[in-house]
Order: sequence, then structure tokens, then C-alpha cells
Amino acid sequence: MPQESHQQRRNSQNRKSTRRSSTSLSNRRNSNANRQQRTDRAYSRSGNRDYLPEQPRREQRAPRRDHHQEDGIRLQKVLAQAGFGSRRKCEQLILDGRVEVDGDLVLELGTRVNPDKQRILVDGSRIHLHDTHITLALNKPKKVLSTMDDPKGRWTLRDIIGDKYERVFHMGRLDYDSEGLILMTDDGELSQHVMHPKYEVEKTYIATVEGKLSGGVCRRLVHTGVNLDDGWVKLDKCTILDQNRDYTMVRVVLHSGKNRIVRRIFGSLGYPVHRLVRTQIGPIKLGELKPGSYRVLSPVEVKSLEKEVGL
Repeated sequence: MPQESHQQRRNSQNRKSTRRSSTSLSNRRNSNANRQQRTDRAYSRSGNRDYLPEQPRREQRAPRRDHHQEDGIRLQKVLAQAGFGSRRKCEQLILDGRVEVDGDLVLELGTRVNPDKQRILVDGSRIHLHDTHITLALNKPKKVLSTMDDPKGRWTLRDIIGDKYERVFHMGRLDYDSEGLILMTDDGELSQHVMHPKYEVEKTYIATVEGKLSGGVCRRLVHTGVNLDDGWVKLDKCTILDQNRDYTMVRVVLHSGKNRIVRRIFGSLGYPVHRLVRTQIGPIKLGELKPGSYRVLSPVEVKSLEKEVGL
């Protein structure tokens, strides 16, 4: 084998020396990095932050103020007292982010506030609590909607009461073709109790049904009831007032507030309701109030209604 020249041996030695230098530099760098990491961990455990490497700063948020007042009133109750609707509707106002307390949005339903000391806004406007509430009894005619406005321009309850009572709203409904007593108020708590099934407020109706209704059918509706699409329902009372070959007039009392409940009960038995008039809600009677008119309930009547619903 030919011998390596002097120059070849020299080049080989230079390459080995370069590789050793590169490896040594890499090892020194790794060693320094490991030493720094151990130092950082040691300072971290000791609680001395002065020697730690500088960390990027995080944006500091202003702490959210706590508006809860332990001895205050629930926010949804305050809104109801201010005339913004039933308690449930006021809860939805809070959940929708439309209510502010002292400049901050409040989204928690359990928040208690002091309306005398805190500034409460709904949709940017400050609320004002009513010192006294107003409650109305209204006789709804046929072809009037049980609502305060209608985009189609049909007659509503607002057309009957006008703009005098701006904050009042109806407690319950009657369907478009039914007549009779509707209660209206600006007291959200009273409205919540009157409409809540828990308090079982009795409603009395005079129904004129097609066909000759027997006493046996009335007894069945009171003792057994009928099974509708949304479950079983019974009447509390059923009394035949008058009848002829074609129609029967009957007084019914029930506490259910389901939609079109009286019409559905008799319709399920083959007795379509020809006319339906609600004459009483709890202790409040329609009396001689003319269709399309209303009256303000007396303090005695309001107290009797509040007692009926546990207020």
C-alpha cells in the first residue's frame, strides 16, 4: 500500500482537531444552559424572583366590582317592581345583558341590590320604582288580541287602555275569539304569583257549547277529566245553566291556565265551544263591566288578590 504523503497526514490531523473543537464548544454550551436552568429552579424554589429571567408582561385587567348586597333585594324583583314585566321576564333581561348596576353589566340572577343606593339601568335608562302600583280589570271583547301591540295592526289591549298606564301588562291571556275578564298591572311580583301554577288561582268561565250536554258529562269532567295532547286535566266545577236542542250554557271553574284549555276540553268530547266568556279570576269578578272598558281595582280588591296568591 502506498504510504501517505506528509501533506495528507497533516490534513487529516487538522480535520480531527476541528471536530474535537466543535464538540467541545457544543458541550460547553449545553453545560452552561443546564447550569442556568438549575440556578433558575433553585431561585424559584427559594422565592427569590430577582434573579429569574425576565418574563413577558401580561395585560392586567381591572378587577370586576362586586355589586352584591347581602341585605338587598334580588335584582329581578326590583325590575319587576319597576314595571318591567313578570319575574321570569326580568330574569331574561338580566341574562340578555341588558341590565347594569353602577355602570357594570350584571348577569347573575342571584345578585341582590339596594335600589336606594345603587344606580340600576335597563337598556341604558335608569329605572324608577313605583311608590304605588296600579291594577286594572278589563273586559276584552272578541277579535281583540291579548297583547299590547301587534305588527299587523289588529286591535290589542293597548287600544282599550290607551297610554295613560304606560307600564301595565296583562296577567294571562284570552284567545282571539274569547271574551271577558283580563287583569292588568305594573306589579311584576303580583303578576308572577297570579300566573304561576303553584298558586292554583281559580278562573270561572261561562261557555256556550254546541249540542245538548248531560249532567253525566259534567260529572266526568270533574271527577275523571280528559286526556289531552299535553296531559290529563279536570274541571274544579261544572254546572249546567241553560240548554235547548242546539246549545248548552255551562259554568266551569278550573285553575289550569293552559292555552285554549276550555275549548280543548269540550272539543275533545264532541262539544265545540260557540262562545266563551271569563267572568272571574280568584276573588276578582267581571261584574257589570262593559266589553271594551276597564276599571281600576280598589285597595281592598288588590289585597284580596294578593292574599289569594300568598303575598
